[in-house]
Amino acid sequence: MFKIIPFVLSLLFISTAVSAQQRTGNIVEYFGKEKVETIEEGKLVHVFKEALALKVQTYNFNSSSFPEDPVFNKFLMNAAYVPKHGDVFDIDFLGKPITWNAVVVDSTNSFNDRELRSSYVCLKYRSSTSRTVLFEASGHSLALINGLPHEGDHYDFGWNLIPVKLNKGLNVFVLKAGRFPRIRARLIEPKTSIQLTTRDLTLPDVLVEEPQSYEGAIRVINTTNGWIKNYAISATLEGETVLTNISQIPPMSVRKVRFSIPSITDESKIGATELKLELKGSSKRTLDTKEVSLQIKSKHKHHKRTFVSNVDGSVQYYSVAPSSDKTLANGALFLSVHGASVEAVNQANAYKQKDWGNLIAPTNRRPFGFAWEDWGRLDALEVLSDAKTIYKPDPSKIYLTGHSMGGHGTWYLGATYPDYFAAIAPCAGYPDLLLYRDGFINRRLQMPQEELTRFGLTPKVVSRLKSKPQPTPVENMIYRAGTPSRTLELIRNYLHHGVYVLHGEKDNVVPTYIARDMRERLGKFHPDFTYYEYPDGTHWYGNHSVDWPPIFDLFKQRTIKADEEIKRLEFYTGSPGVSSKSHFITIHQQEVPFKTSSFNFSKEEGKYLLKTDNVVLLEVDFSKINDSYDAIEIDGNLLTAKPDKKSTFKKTEDGWKETSAPGLKEKGPHRNGGFKDAFRNNVVFVYATQGTKVENQWYYNRARFDAETFWYRANGSIEIVKDVDFSLANYSDRNVVVYGNKSNNAAWNTLLKDAPIQVKNNEVNFNGKVLSGSQWGMYFIVPRADSDIASVGVVTASGQKGMRAAYMNHYLVNGTTFPDVLLFDDEVLKNGITAVKCAGFFGNDWSVENGDFEWK
Repeated sequence: MFKIIPFVLSLLFISTAVSAQQRTGNIVEYFGKEKVETIEEGKLVHVFKEALALKVQTYNFNSSSFPEDPVFNKFLMNAAYVPKHGDVFDIDFLGKPITWNAVVVDSTNSFNDRELRSSYVCLKYRSSTSRTVLFEASGHSLALINGLPHEGDHYDFGWNLIPVKLNKGLNVFVLKAGRFPRIRARLIEPKTSIQLTTRDLTLPDVLVEEPQSYEGAIRVINTTNGWIKNYAISATLEGETVLTNISQIPPMSVRKVRFSIPSITDESKIGATELKLELKGSSKRTLDTKEVSLQIKSKHKHHKRTFVSNVDGSVQYYSVAPSSDKTLANGALFLSVHGASVEAVNQANAYKQKDWGNLIAPTNRRPFGFAWEDWGRLDALEVLSDAKTIYKPDPSKIYLTGHSMGGHGTWYLGATYPDYFAAIAPCAGYPDLLLYRDGFINRRLQMPQEELTRFGLTPKVVSRLKSKPQPTPVENMIYRAGTPSRTLELIRNYLHHGVYVLHGEKDNVVPTYIARDMRERLGKFHPDFTYYEYPDGTHWYGNHSVDWPPIFDLFKQRTIKADEEIKRLEFYTGSPGVSSKSHFITIHQQEVPFKTSSFNFSKEEGKYLLKTDNVVLLEVDFSKINDSYDAIEIDGNLLTAKPDKKSTFKKTEDGWKETSAPGLKEKGPHRNGGFKDAFRNNVVFVYATQGTKVENQWYYNRARFDAETFWYRANGSIEIVKDVDFSLANYSDRNVVVYGNKSNNAAWNTLLKDAPIQVKNNEVNFNGKVLSGSQWGMYFIVPRADSDIASVGVVTASGQKGMRAAYMNHYLVNGTTFPDVLLFDDEVLKNGITAVKCAGFFGNDWSVENGDFEWK
């Protein structure tokens, strides 16, 4: 069952992180991402040294998609609420009062105490005037600033700089503690209203053998109430200058923008050098200047490359351990995916150069990122595509490996895209993220009660944790959206390739029993896998934890089979929108959305045999099979096979029939939902400006909050646009996320006029079912009517109550599941997933009538 216990998880990951690295303190620092301590963006005007803390331990199952958040609910729904020391917030299930208590900083000006785990921190600041500052905080996962939500800095990087217009008088900041039990918060007077910050640069290495323009990214701070338009960044390297027009930046926001870097071909310049960056205003006057360090390298040594992502137009990097053979052509390509907190540079540096192939290490969008799911999955695919263009490998010699979270990424990507790889090698990995989490929890609960009591888990608490609530049909529908991540349901896809499982004998971070369980599972059906436990090996026992020669020996002996060589083929998927094909067969549509679908293909005497499960539309490319058979039997229906052609087959009430090629207006691999799928395809956010002052402020901040979150979690850069500035022509074929409803967003009728769900103030019309009131919130996705590929995501509400209830953006977090449509009311923050009233999927024709929905 897909649920998480936050309190137990916090204990788990705190202890395992320290065990994993054999270090104390910030594990991010250990991997080279040191916390920002200095302030270059202005003058420090206030350090928060006193606060109130509220510890809220959750001893029950809590949905990761719709977690209960009674504290933020209190502040959001009651703007006048300001706690004082000793105030009782609530009573826990043991009858103990939950109180706000005063806390103070330590010598580092940080609120630093183990008790801050599972806590909220309330900061207060009285300003003598209304003025603009930068709020810089770290160690928190979320912030409410004067009632408006903002992204946190839960990895404790020290990166967040949020422009804030302080109220004259009292200002209230509520922070939710992150993965570390410490929080620092400061106010900075910006040195200028528009400036650059070097916190969180993305830079390539400039390669002397490649005379081309390079791409980098830097953040621009806009503390004005106006839009930054027609600005540019000038980049000067070794006397060469390139000027790049940058994206527009909304008021009171920070955006990471792309710029170009000149090339250097002089080998004598190899080494560290300075890159001069100048921010140019619309008149091309220099507004700010930064000098940053950049590496000039040879492409034949370990290096970084950058590319522009199709997800959001942001600049991403990957790292390369190039072949030691400078003349290598048509060699192998190794995709190596890193573990949690590990930079892609460090991942590639762990490998010695191979003479028979190039190794590439994508970022997962961040060192933590998305556990190689969601946008981490897309990052891996984009890097693989870019590297293939550059290195032009033998298409039959592509391999996949990774360590820890990257070991999970190997199991997951290998099962999801089985025909991409000739062999995979998960090292210290776990196949399923949620089973990994639950496995730790379940094992902890088997500990002796005396030991559990030391963690504060009394027999009564343990009894509650062991209780298994029965999910409702609505909850099951939500969980079903996570089927593409249920790796073990796709386990037979590993038949496509060889498998090498490497694990430390004494690994306590990803316990060795997980690898042994996979050995047992593979042993029941897989004829080509190797299992090895490194003697006395812990989670990390040196670079050979990944750069293990027997892995590459196995790789060298495996190739991806040519289509014409395949006699038997199995394939499984949770959604055609995530993974739709293997070799010459494509699943276009499912009977039941987001349930596992599969086909089993074989060549029998004189015909092809195809058995399917949960498939309603598929395509066979007979031209790739290179056989002369003229018949195919699909689930007992004998049909004509046409050599040298693609054929599409549809399941009807009378059995399988040949049909025309699938239409792009219907669901398919190109556009299939659920809701998270809106956040790709160069997505743009369009917010409401035609409502009341409160509505307009909220929906602008809501779009900005999502953009902040996507920057922090995904190294992203999403364009935000006013509804009145949006046009179909200027944003053609791009995904759009609409913030607001029909009453207040001017782009609603342009994009959603014919959508089966209509939301306006005080009303939701769900395909004719009318719900009245201001309490409703919704997320849903529909196809963009003027495009064959783009989608429209909608974050909407019928009024201010629903608007605030919909503040959470957990759809931008990995491990969360969101079907095509979700309807909830203003109790969702207080009661969690039980307040979701409807969840489901549109039909393959994007209709409600042919869809699958559950109502509460």
